[in-house]
Amino acid sequence: MTDSVTYAYAVARNTDGLEESVAALTGVAGAPVHLLAGTRGGEPVLVVSPVPAGDFQEEALKRHFEDLGWLEAVARAHHAVIEALAERTTVLPMRLATVYLDDDRARGVLAADRDAFEDRLSHLAAHVEWGVKIYVDPPAARAAAPAAAPGPDPATAGLSPGRAYLRTRKAQKSVRDDVYRVAQQAAERVEAVGRRHAADRARHRVQQGELATSPGENVVNDAYLVPRERAEDFRSEVSRAADGLEGVRVEVTGPWAPYSFAMPTAPSDDAAEA
Repeated sequence: MTDSVTYAYAVARNTDGLEESVAALTGVAGAPVHLLAGTRGGEPVLVVSPVPAGDFQEEALKRHFEDLGWLEAVARAHHAVIEALAERTTVLPMRLATVYLDDDRARGVLAADRDAFEDRLSHLAAHVEWGVKIYVDPPAARAAAPAAAPGPDPATAGLSPGRAYLRTRKAQKSVRDDVYRVAQQAAERVEAVGRRHAADRARHRVQQGELATSPGENVVNDAYLVPRERAEDFRSEVSRAADGLEGVRVEVTGPWAPYSFAMPTAPSDDAAEA
């Protein structure tokens, strides 16, 4: 087994000065970043760095992905390289912890899919990604949560325990339905903005548990691909999508490199992907 493997950050369109710019970057595990292939201006290149083989074999990755500290450090380094690239050229971000046995194997993947990469780079040129999350705020979420058992409530006074419990659950369901109906209104407003300004949309799983970074219940987690010249209009209009809607909040993040719209790379025997 070799001491290092090749970590891939992104496929990018080669531009003047890109190689020198990339050489100044520090990647995962503090390794220097470099380009593979792509001798003609404008053609795709693969942006990579060496990483310790022992940390990126399949079994090691399974262990590391349960270590939030290790995962955060890798994700931050991965993201920093991609964002630096995106300031200079069009990029197709690779999934976190995409590794190949060596640079030659990585070059083979680039060569095999060159036409597809070129088409996707052309499609994403001059576009950015915006993230849009919709939350039901904590007071509304608490009101919508069903109680474990009926508690003291003037509305249920004089009722049998069973009927009191059913009435309480019915009232809670009504509140819950109202909250999510309002959230749906916000979602429809965001979608209308997307139809006016965005070229594409990607739906993501809502964030829960340790992945949830904002208060409230995340009910929509989408990404939009927006032409740069419309980016500010999109952000401004989406940020107002919850105006007048009580208990609902819209969060807009970006602009980012187009993580959600990069062509997925099929796993091969030479790649360990997580």
